[in-house]
Amino acid sequence: MKQGLLLLLLFLPLLTQAQWQETFSDGNFTQAPKWAGDSSSFSVNALGQLQSKGPAVTGTTLQLATPVQTAAGTTWEFWAHLQLATSSGNYADVFLAANAADLKSTATSGYFVRLGGTSDEVSLFRKDAGKRAVMLIDGQDGTMAGQPVRVRVTRSITNAWELELDSTGTGQQYISQGTATDATYPGGGYFGVLLTYSAANSHNFYFDDFRITDTQPPVLQELLTTGPQELTLRFNEPLQPEQAQQVTSYTLNGSIKPVLAELLAPELIRLVFAQSFPAGDNLLRIADLADLHGNSLAAPLDVHFTSIAAAVLPGYNELLITEIMADETPAVGLLAQEYIELYNPTAKELSMKGVRFSDATSTATLPDVQLLPGEYAVVVPNTQVQHFTRYGKVIGISNFPGLNNSGELLQLRRPGGQLIYAVKYDPSWYKDPDKAEGGWSLEMIDVTNPCAGTVNWAASTAAAGGTPAQANAVAASNPDHMPPALIAATATAADQLLLTFNEKLDSLQAARLSNYRISPGISITGVQVTGPLFEQVILALATPLQENQLYTITAAGIADCAGNLAGQPLQLTFALPAAPEPGDVVINEVLFNPRPGGVDFVELVNRSSKHLDLRSWQLANTAGDSVASARTITTQGFILAPGQYVVLTSDPANIKSNYPAAKAEAFLKMTTLPALPDEEGTVVLLQPDGGTADRFSYTEKMHFALIHDVNGVSLERVRLDGPSISSNFHSAATTVLATPGYRNSQTQGQVQAKQVFAIAPDVFSPDEDGFEDFTTINYRTGQPGLLVNITVFDAQGREIRKLVRNELLAAEGFFQWDGLRQDGTKASIGAYLFYIELSGLNGEKQVYKEKVVVGGLL
Repeated sequence: MKQGLLLLLLFLPLLTQAQWQETFSDGNFTQAPKWAGDSSSFSVNALGQLQSKGPAVTGTTLQLATPVQTAAGTTWEFWAHLQLATSSGNYADVFLAANAADLKSTATSGYFVRLGGTSDEVSLFRKDAGKRAVMLIDGQDGTMAGQPVRVRVTRSITNAWELELDSTGTGQQYISQGTATDATYPGGGYFGVLLTYSAANSHNFYFDDFRITDTQPPVLQELLTTGPQELTLRFNEPLQPEQAQQVTSYTLNGSIKPVLAELLAPELIRLVFAQSFPAGDNLLRIADLADLHGNSLAAPLDVHFTSIAAAVLPGYNELLITEIMADETPAVGLLAQEYIELYNPTAKELSMKGVRFSDATSTATLPDVQLLPGEYAVVVPNTQVQHFTRYGKVIGISNFPGLNNSGELLQLRRPGGQLIYAVKYDPSWYKDPDKAEGGWSLEMIDVTNPCAGTVNWAASTAAAGGTPAQANAVAASNPDHMPPALIAATATAADQLLLTFNEKLDSLQAARLSNYRISPGISITGVQVTGPLFEQVILALATPLQENQLYTITAAGIADCAGNLAGQPLQLTFALPAAPEPGDVVINEVLFNPRPGGVDFVELVNRSSKHLDLRSWQLANTAGDSVASARTITTQGFILAPGQYVVLTSDPANIKSNYPAAKAEAFLKMTTLPALPDEEGTVVLLQPDGGTADRFSYTEKMHFALIHDVNGVSLERVRLDGPSISSNFHSAATTVLATPGYRNSQTQGQVQAKQVFAIAPDVFSPDEDGFEDFTTINYRTGQPGLLVNITVFDAQGREIRKLVRNELLAAEGFFQWDGLRQDGTKASIGAYLFYIELSGLNGEKQVYKEKVVVGGLL
C-alpha cells in the first residue's frame, strides 16, 4: 500500500502539469499507455512518430484507441502529418472523447477532429450514435496542404469549444478556426485515431505529441436529498476514489460528519448521516476532492440545501409519468434501455416508498426514495442505474415491467392500492412515423395538464432521443380548455349501458345519478365511473331495453379531469344489439394490393335491419380449405347500425392519408389484419359463435383489365344484396381508387328482371369514372338446373367475346360485361348483342337476344 501511494505521489506532478501525454519516445504504443485496435497496421518509426502501415486496399479504415477520462475544462493538443492529398476517401479523425474503444462502430458517440476531407481542412465534429456526424466548427478550407500541422482544442467548464490550428507544425503560431458551445456529452472515456484511405496512402499518416491537459478541479453539478439522512452529490467528471470516499471530506452544518461516503459511479457520491437533517436551511462543506488528473478543489466548497418536512405519499395526479421509452432500439444516443420518468408537480417532498408501478402483466415496487418539488427521476432496472446517473436522479427497481412497443396502460398506485396516475400510451402519440420505429421516447408536453392523452404527448426532440430525469425537450404550454365529448353509447346488456368519452372525466361529478336521462322512459338505478382512466361510465337500468328500439341518452353536468364543463347536454342515440345471422354483415370492399408504403383494409356493411355488436367478431383468411389466422376485430362493444359501414385496418391514419375522402368515424383499428396476398386470397368474417358471417375469395385478375396500375385500387361490392362472389365485385373508379367508409363508387341497385333477362344499364361507358362503367345481364328463370352460354356480337354480327360458358344458373342473379373484347382490348363505341343460350336438363334449348350500347366520347 505504501509503495503504491509513493508511486502516485511521484507521478502527481506529471499529472498536474500534463495529465496525459504520448510522445512514443519509448518506441512502442503497447504500454504506458496501451493502445488497442488495428495494432498490426501501425508502428512507431525511427523518428518516434506513430505511422500507419495498413493494407494497400482502397476504402480501408484503421483505428487505435486508449482509455483516457476527460470532461469539461480540458485541452487537447497533437501533431499530425498527412503526406497525401486529402479527399472524401482520404482523411483522419482524431477522437478527443469517445464513449467506447471501437471508433468504427456506428453506436460510438463523442467528439472528434477531422483532418482533411473534401475541403482539405481541420474541423470539429460531434458523433451521435447511429447518426451522421454533426459539424460544430468548420475550419478554413485548404489548411492541410500535405504539410505537418499542430492542432489544439479547448473545452471550457461552461462547454465552450475552440479549435486552433498551427499550419507551421511548430505549435508557436496557432490561429483560431472557430468556436462553438455543445454539452451533449459531459465527457469521454477513450482517445484515439480513425483513418480512412485509398490504396496508395496506406503508409502516409503520421502522428506525435498527443497531450491532454486538465487543470480544472471537479465541479459540483447537483446535490440531491435522497432521504431524510442521505445526500447524493453529482460532479462533472470522475473523482479520485480514495478522497471521495473519505468521510472527513464532508461536514454538515459546521461539525457533523457522515457515517458513510461511497462512490455510486465515478462522478456520483452517496453520503449517509446518523441523524435526519434539521428542517430548513442546511450547509454542506466539501473539501479535499480531486479528479483523476489530480486537480483538487482550490478551497472548500459550501453548498446550501433545504430539508423539507417529512416526505409524504403522493395522492391522485401528484406523481406523474412524464416520459416513456418503450421502444429503445435502434438506439439514437441513449443506452438501449426501456425507462419511465417520474415528476413531482407538487410543493411537497414525496416518498416513493411502496409506490407500485405496473403494466398489464407485472408490478414493481419503488424503493424508499424521496422526490423533491419539481424534481424528475428516471426509473430503470437496478442493473442499469450506473448508466443513467449522468442525466440526473435515478431510481432502480428489481423487476422493471417490460413496456410494449405497441402501447399499453401504465399505472402508479399507493401501497394500499389507491390510484395515483394512469396513462395508456399508443404509437400514434409519436406523431412521427420515423421516430415511432424506435430509439425515441414519448414525452409529456405540458406537465401541468396531466389529464390529457395524445394531444399532450409527442416524440422527444432531444438529439439523444430522450431526456431521462430532466425537463422534457418538447416542454411547452399546452392547457386543456375543451369540455369532454360523448363519443359512444353501447348497450352491453339489456339492463346496462356503457358511455365512452373522449378524455378523462372528473370522476366525482360523472358519478352523479341525476346527470343522466334515457328516453323513451328508461330509469337509471346506478352509475359507475370506470378507472383507472375514468373515460367510461356504466349505467345500470331499471327495466330492460328492447331490441332495435332507438333510445337517446342525455348526459349533463359532465366535466373533464381539468375542470372543463360541457356547456350543453351531451346526447347520443343507441339501441340494444340483436343476435346476428349469417349474411347480416358482409364484406363490402377490400384493398389487398395497397400502394407502396400503404396498408390493407377490409370494409364491412350491415345490410340487415338490426343493430349488431361487433365485439368478439373475427377477421380471418384461409390455408387450403381451412379458416386460418383469425384476428379479433374488437374486444370492446362496437354497435353497427343498419346500413352502417366500418373500415378495418391496422393503420387508419395511413388509409386516410391515401384516400382523403375516407370517413374518419367509420374506422375501427385492429392490431393486425390477417395476411391478404396481392395475387389471390380469401377474406372470412366470423361471428362470435364461430359461424361464418361472410366469405369473399378474390384474385388480382378481378381488377378491370385496362387499369394500368392496380396498386391502391380496391375491389367493391356491386350489389349490396348480392352474393360475395367475383361477379358481384368490380374495381373502384379510378377517380377515387377506393371508398373507405362511404358508398361504393361502383354500387348498383337491384334490378328485377320482368322477363327472363334484363340489361341494366342498356348504355354504359367503360371508362372507370364511377358512373355506369359496366353493364349487368340480370336473370330470373323460375326453374332450377339451367345452363347458360352468353356470347357478345358487334353490330356486324362478329363474335367479340365469349362472356359465359356452361354456367349453372341460380333462380336469379346477374353477370357483368366490362366492355372488353376477348383479347382484353376495349370495345369500340356502338351497339352490341348478347346472344344467350339456355339449356335444360332434358336437352331443351332456348335462345334470347338482348341489345346493349357501349358509349363514350368520340
